[in-house]
Amino acid sequence: MSVDHDLYAVLGHRFSQPGLLTQALTHPSIDQGRRNRRRSADYERLEFLGDRVLGLVVADMLYHRYPNEPEGALARRFTALVRGETVAQVAETIGLGAHLAMARGDDEAGGRANPGILADACEAVIGALFADAGFEVAAAFVRGRWQGLMEETAAPPKDAKTALQEWAQGRGKALPSYRVEGAEGPPHEPIFLVSVSVEGLAAASGRGPSKRVAEQAAAAALLEKVKE
Repeated sequence: MSVDHDLYAVLGHRFSQPGLLTQALTHPSIDQGRRNRRRSADYERLEFLGDRVLGLVVADMLYHRYPNEPEGALARRFTALVRGETVAQVAETIGLGAHLAMARGDDEAGGRANPGILADACEAVIGALFADAGFEVAAAFVRGRWQGLMEETAAPPKDAKTALQEWAQGRGKALPSYRVEGAEGPPHEPIFLVSVSVEGLAAASGRGPSKRVAEQAAAAALLEKVKE
């Protein structure tokens, strides 16, 4: 797969090892027949690396941007900035979906617009930048794309699970209880179904590419019921 040179401009780096970027843009479905290879040719290894680089850079940005905030507030900001939805938003902004290589079935099923796939690929691209040119090049990309997102929220955001927990505690209820109801989709791209219940309320459910994301979706759904 050849990489569109426009993507180099968006990333702010021309790869000395173009194969790394190609790997970062290759969805696991493209290589299912060669899973016994020692080193996978898809983006999963680079995603693992990029996730850690992203976390370190965002943590450093927050540490210096908000010198007077306590750890808890920084942690909430951090979670909001590195969660899958935010990373997918960055991927959409740079048009990453158009550059992905994936099996025809996944493509026809809307894989290029799938938030989970976009988030994974974006982290893989960050990993590829790090592997090709080192920390500063990868960090420059992250800072450039996440700075505006960091400035959008004046107060530390509160995720749905935290908000639901505080709602329950404020009314003397037991903590919310989460339960994984199952998973659907292919093994390499499962969608989890999670339900959440709070004393005195009907349960709500949510779906997501990870249990954590599904729990957040379920909590958000229950909070919406509370507001009605």
